[in-house]
This record gives sequence, structure tokens and C-alpha cells, in this order.
Amino acid sequence: MIAVIFGEEGGAVARSESKAAGVVAKAAGEVPAATPQMVIARSLRRERARAGLSLSEVAQRAGIAKSTLSQLESGNGNPSLETLWALCVALDMPFSGLLDPPRPAVQVIRAGEGPAVAAERSDYRATLLSAGPSNARRDVYRISAEPGRAHSSQPHTPGVIEHILLAAGRALVGPADEPVELRAGDYISYPGDAGHVFEALEPGTWATMVVETP
Repeated sequence: MIAVIFGEEGGAVARSESKAAGVVAKAAGEVPAATPQMVIARSLRRERARAGLSLSEVAQRAGIAKSTLSQLESGNGNPSLETLWALCVALDMPFSGLLDPPRPAVQVIRAGEGPAVAAERSDYRATLLSAGPSNARRDVYRISAEPGRAHSSQPHTPGVIEHILLAAGRALVGPADEPVELRAGDYISYPGDAGHVFEALEPGTWATMVVETP
């Protein structure tokens, strides 16, 4: 499994690795798997059609350019974590719905694997580990972050609760106006429908995050 990082540098890596994988699959007579960009494009088109919204309407709600959304729906571009979250809020959908992962009976994701999305303005990455089924709206992520600029998140859809269990390092986590310092083994939950932050205070900081959607 290839860890795919969206961002200026990671996107280039993802494209080159996906291209190489497609060449190998073609040589072996197999149908190449859809790239993460293609999966996101399909999800955006599906959810926009479900909502009955135009490109312009969704772009305006998300605060991005119409041309950017058009590129993403075509499977092009390198969306940042912030852009994808804004689109999810605009379309009233869980973030995991963009990646549309398979749900095998037994699933193992090794450390460093899985589809990861990088933030634009901080050294922060979110890796989707498990998307909740329709009768249990919770998604599980692995968060990795390094000291520097804090990752600030805009409010998500109403009623969202985030749960963080810090596995290693030290971090300031929680509501933007009153974050709490966590150490390895500490847990916090807070409303995700208000501004919140995650700021690594030590190198190698990582955590498990559960996003609970009503």
C-alpha cells in the first residue's frame, strides 16, 4: 500500500507512484486501481449531484475558486486538507466520504501506510484508518504533526465531536480559545463544530483521532 500525501510536493510523488503502478498493472494485464485523486473526484461529483448544487454554488460555500473545484472534479490538482474539509462542510458530508475506502472484514494498516492528507500551512497530516458505516457515523484517523505552526481547523458540520488520544509526544489540542496540553496517553474530546487546534510541541508527535458525526 502506498501512502499518498496531498500537497505541493506530496502530490507530485502520488502522481508519479500512481503512474508507475498503472504501468505495472497494464503490463500484467490488470486494470489499474483508481488513484486517490480519482476517488475524490468521483465523490465530489456524486455529493454535489446529491445536493443539487452547481459548481459555482459549492465553490462559493467552500470559499474556493470555481476553477479549483472543476479541477478537483476532473481528478486533477493537489487539494490541501483545509480545502477538502471546506468542501465537506459545503456539501454536508463526512470527510471520510471523500476517500470512499473499502470495508473488508479484516483490515490491517501498517504504520506509515494509508491515504494521508497534508495541511497547507502546518506540518500536520491526517490518515483515514476507518470510515464509519451508515449506522455508526464515526471515522478513525491517525494524526502526525511536528513542532512549528499550529494546525487550526475551521468549524465542521453541526454536532461533530472529535476525540483525541495522544500516542506519542506532546501537543496543545482542543478549542481554539482554550487548548489543553496533552502528553502520551492523555485523551480529550471537544466540539468539532467550533474552531479548534492541534499544535505539536515535540518532534514525532502522533495521535489517534475519532470524529463522531450525528
